[in-house]
Amino acid sequence: MSISIQANKRTDFKNSTNRKIRDEGNFPAVVYGNKTESTPIYLNSADFIKTIREAGRNGVLTLQVDKQKYSVMLHDIQTDPLKNEIVHADFQVVDMKKEIDTEVSLSLVGEAKGTKEGGVLQQSLHEISLKGLPQDIPSSIDVDVSGLGINDTITVADIKVDKKLEITHGAEDTVASVLPPQQEEEPDSGEVQDAEGDVEATKEKDNEE
Repeated sequence: MSISIQANKRTDFKNSTNRKIRDEGNFPAVVYGNKTESTPIYLNSADFIKTIREAGRNGVLTLQVDKQKYSVMLHDIQTDPLKNEIVHADFQVVDMKKEIDTEVSLSLVGEAKGTKEGGVLQQSLHEISLKGLPQDIPSSIDVDVSGLGINDTITVADIKVDKKLEITHGAEDTVASVLPPQQEEEPDSGEVQDAEGDVEATKEKDNEE
């Protein structure tokens, strides 16, 4: 069962109105897709953050706009990192009986054995593309890296998902790897011994004596 969240229609698109919406703890958004006409809306920021934490980034939400209800997924979100606030969001209406293509985040879990030997764990891929029914899409996928030794690699082909889902990402793409320890170069003193010059200097010294 999806989680419900309340939204209101926007009819005034002036910059001053958008500022007022944000000043009151809300943010503008739009809902569209699946034969639904694009509808400008606004939501309460605190309620939205609480809902997404509960449902997950790819969770299916019941968006109630006035008397209309939509089954939606969060498609895109824009934030202001300086003000730490949501600027705008896009909600896509989904058909629960039709598969969708989406991006799912990857979370590395476990301690790679190679790091205990001085290696450096590197995550090259943070999201993969999945195809499946909306209710089957996970919020994120855990990737166990505990077995990774130095110079070992995990690729997309190594990731296991539910049989209801299809990974549409490139199978050979690297997800994570353990790089060998960086070798410290010995400091160069800047003194270069010239063997030929040393011989000449020795000869001059002998002649003086």
